[in-house]
Amino acid sequence: MPRRKIDRDENPEWTREDFAKARPASELPAHIRAAFPKTRGPQKAPTKIPVSIRLSPEVLQHFKSGGPGWQGRIDEVLQKVAANADRRSKGRKTA
Repeated sequence: MPRRKIDRDENPEWTREDFAKARPASELPAHIRAAFPKTRGPQKAPTKIPVSIRLSPEVLQHFKSGGPGWQGRIDEVLQKVAANADRRSKGRKTA
């Protein structure tokens, strides 16, 4: 889909004065605020937990080279590794 040309007259860039006059959304009348939901709504996928992890430069470069979504791709790979490890460990258990 081609991008529409921006009409600068219809949507001018804000000036310092515009920013100085701007007010927070909390100051809008209640009936206007009610039209805008406060949250994104329930997540469709299970919630992920933010963590800090150290990766080698090669691994990071590989996943980032795929563009946006690189963290999700790392998660997919780790989920597959975890599932395979679970299957292998269940196969070793004897009754």
